[in-house]
Amino acid sequence: MYRTLADLDTALIDCRACPRLVAWREQVARDKRAAFRDQTYWARPVPGFGPPDARLLIVGLAPAAHGANRTGRMFTGDRSGDFLYAALHAVGLANQPTATTIDDGLQLFGTRITAPVHCAPPDNKPTPTERDTCRHWLTSELHLLTPTLRAVVVLGAFGWQSLLPILATAGWTVPRPRPTFGHGVHHTLLPAVSNGSPLRLFGSYHVSQQNTFTGRLTPAMLETVLTQAKQAAGIP
Repeated sequence: MYRTLADLDTALIDCRACPRLVAWREQVARDKRAAFRDQTYWARPVPGFGPPDARLLIVGLAPAAHGANRTGRMFTGDRSGDFLYAALHAVGLANQPTATTIDDGLQLFGTRITAPVHCAPPDNKPTPTERDTCRHWLTSELHLLTPTLRAVVVLGAFGWQSLLPILATAGWTVPRPRPTFGHGVHHTLLPAVSNGSPLRLFGSYHVSQQNTFTGRLTPAMLETVLTQAKQAAGIP
C-alpha cells in the first residue's frame, strides 16, 4: 500500500505490466502525428491529476494516443479534453477552460481525474486482461482518497463497469444487481464500515468525439452532471 498519492503516481509511471500497451504507447511516440513531430511524447503510464484531498473523482477510460500519451496529463492535448475541461471550468471546478500541456497552469478545485487503464490502448480499446492488470492502481488511488471522497462521475460504460468492483473493495456497498450505466443516472453507495461516508455515483456519456461531434453529449448535458456531482461532493 502506498502512503500518498505522490508515492502511487511515482510507482505507476514506471509500470510495464502490459506488453501490448507498452509497445503501442512507445510506437506512437516514435511515429508521432505530423502536428506534433517536434514534440517529445510522454509515452508512459499517465497518473491521475488533481489534489490529494479531492472530494470529487472523475473516471474516464484510458489516455489518448496523441493526447495524454503525448502530454503526460489526463485528458490534456486532445478534443475530448477540450470538451471536458471547458465544462469543468464552466461549473467552477477548474481555473481555466483549456488543457494543452502539462505546465499550462491548469488547476482543479476539489477534483481529481483518473482512469481504470493508465496506458494508451490501440483503437482506444483496452482488453479485459489489461483492465484487470491495471486495476490495482485505481484500487490504491481510491483507498488514498477515501477520507475526503464524496462523489464520483464516471465517463462511459467501460469506466462504470471497471469501477464498480473496485468501489466494493474500497469501502462502499455496491447493491446487487449492480447499478446500470446511463447518462444522468445517480446512486448513493453506503459505506461498508460504520465510520465511513456515503458516496454519490454519477454517470455521464464519455467525452469522446463520437459522442460530442454527434450531439449525443452536449456541453449543457455534461455541465448538469458535473454541477450535481459538485453539490453532492460539497465543493463550494
